[in-house]
Amino acid sequence: MAAQKKQLDFENLRARLKVKNLAAQKRIAAHPAFKLISSGALAGSLLLSVPSALPVPSHLLAPVKESDYYANVNIELAASLREVLPAYVQPLTITQEEEISKRIKKVLGIDAVAILENNHLNQTYGNIGAEQHLPRYPGDTAAAHGEFVDRGITPGRGGWGYVTSPEVEKYYIAVQTLYLPDWKTNTKRLSGWYKFRRTVVINPVNGKAIVTAIADAGPSWWTGKHFGGSPEVMAYLKLNTGMQKGPVLVFFLEDSQNLLPLGPVEYNVNNKKYEALL
Repeated sequence: MAAQKKQLDFENLRARLKVKNLAAQKRIAAHPAFKLISSGALAGSLLLSVPSALPVPSHLLAPVKESDYYANVNIELAASLREVLPAYVQPLTITQEEEISKRIKKVLGIDAVAILENNHLNQTYGNIGAEQHLPRYPGDTAAAHGEFVDRGITPGRGGWGYVTSPEVEKYYIAVQTLYLPDWKTNTKRLSGWYKFRRTVVINPVNGKAIVTAIADAGPSWWTGKHFGGSPEVMAYLKLNTGMQKGPVLVFFLEDSQNLLPLGPVEYNVNNKKYEALL
């Protein structure tokens, strides 16, 4: 156990150093002086006028790829979550959920909470499985959705009827509202509250995070799954191959003004993500 913990600590440290190094490169690349040095005209004049000038270090000239930057933030988030999450999917304690919220805030800069307006899912750390497209109108077909046609479309409407918003349908998840303790006695209020409620879904293995909307109920408990994800959601989380199932965190998004659009967090422009790293 001690050796395993030491290995995990080393991996976490290496991930953090890698992210900080990439962030430093990004700051240098954005500096006006760097832009001048890297321009062809100035570089040529320096070489001609000062033959003995030292060459600019190659790591400063190499551009920082946005995809690499996002990937390293994913590594940072995954490493941070591993320090808190249990080895296997199970209900989390309030203390664990609060700590996870803090870590999501630190790395991504967004407010994701387990309890919002006194509402809490049966499980915030569980298995998600692949779902089909949801119909947006009578007669809708999988082919009309453009992508992931092979996933098909459900024969019936979603838990809250037709999903008329293309974005909501594209980035929807299903949660087990029917198993909430007070669902049968408070169905009307809970149904209204959960309808298209926005959540943050995170794959703790690779650190990928995506903003989704609750648009369907399920899956059944006997499937061994706690959530369902649209074809697009599962593809982004890298859970759309093999058994098409895996562990995720599902937290409510605390964003009353809806500043964060649905979809992958790395593409959102209105939040303060990466602020802690830069």
